[in-house]
Amino acid sequence: MADFIRKIAPVFLVRIYHYSLAIAGAVFYWFPSRNLKVIGITGTSGKSTTTELLSCILEKAGHKTASLSSVRFKIGQKEEKNMLKMTMPGRFKIQKFLMKAVNEKCEYAVIEVTSQGIEQFRHKFINFESAVFTNLSPEHVEAHKGFENYKKAKAKLFYTAKNIHVINRGDPNSDFFWNIPAKTKIGFSLKEDSNLLSPINLIGEFNKYNALAAIKTAMALGIPLDICQKAIHEFKGIPGRMEVIAENPFSVIVDYAHTPEQLKQVYQSFNRPKICVLGSCGGGRDKWKRLEMGKLAREYCKQIIITNEDPYDENPMEIIDQIKKGAGEEAQVILDRKEAIKKAIRSAEKDDVVIITGKGSEPWMCLAKGKKIPWDDREVAKKELLSKQF
Repeated sequence: MADFIRKIAPVFLVRIYHYSLAIAGAVFYWFPSRNLKVIGITGTSGKSTTTELLSCILEKAGHKTASLSSVRFKIGQKEEKNMLKMTMPGRFKIQKFLMKAVNEKCEYAVIEVTSQGIEQFRHKFINFESAVFTNLSPEHVEAHKGFENYKKAKAKLFYTAKNIHVINRGDPNSDFFWNIPAKTKIGFSLKEDSNLLSPINLIGEFNKYNALAAIKTAMALGIPLDICQKAIHEFKGIPGRMEVIAENPFSVIVDYAHTPEQLKQVYQSFNRPKICVLGSCGGGRDKWKRLEMGKLAREYCKQIIITNEDPYDENPMEIIDQIKKGAGEEAQVILDRKEAIKKAIRSAEKDDVVIITGKGSEPWMCLAKGKKIPWDDREVAKKELLSKQF
């Protein structure tokens, strides 16, 4: 329905439509966020991990907490996988989630907030106590008609949350967010705050930033540092985010990385020879990424396998060809994603690392005409590993 309206209606009518849904959802569920302390987490990457880390800290401190991310919906000890293939649900779904959190006597709700969700007013009529900025790099620039508009969309969360702002001061765009008024502003950077980190069980330098974002936010909410550190140390990661599927005789890693910056960070996390399986962000969007992601694979990987991801209504081979221009002629093309993963694992030698990126723990692959098929990179990799003779 929303896609149909967007195609036929002027922009102002589309905005009225989305705003109407936002206020209707809040009214229908009696503005549940008034009875919660809601923390919104936004940025290009790290949102899901930071959401889960902060929730873990709050629970460790004895607070009943709800969390909503691209991975799962969790209220207290009850959780369900996010099967929507949508990070930030629609207005009625998100208000219903908050109402359930209130009914379950939760004190906090931690919500992953996206730029496209903001543009559709999904953040409206939610009383955000705090806003957290993880980082910013180009994404959805075509949908937002430029990086500056993308940045301004993210900023709307901070104008909504006027109490506590927690900002990654190591990001080049941090001043833009820092200058938005708030009662309390808290910055963090790895250079200044690495002493706050106890040993963490997460791979990658970027996860140290995610951990600092969660720690600094929790401390602003009154959680002692020692509890924060215990929770971070015990945290084992979330599905599909630098998830280790195998470690011996070679490693297999599944990650969601779907922007050039994220892909670069994943590749830089391993100094061993890399066999890389990648596609590109779904068809019909952010086409500029494709060449760049191919170039990164060419720079960091000893073997490249380009495959299908979420083509939607675009010809998947056209997407693959655009990635291959960056990856070079030596890159292999295997359209069937299952076969691509199998090929990567069968090619791996001792001490290699197979890195499968783009989908993480997403439960669907999206094809033409709205068709979706069940999918899980992790399960495909596990089945192939079981069949491989070592």
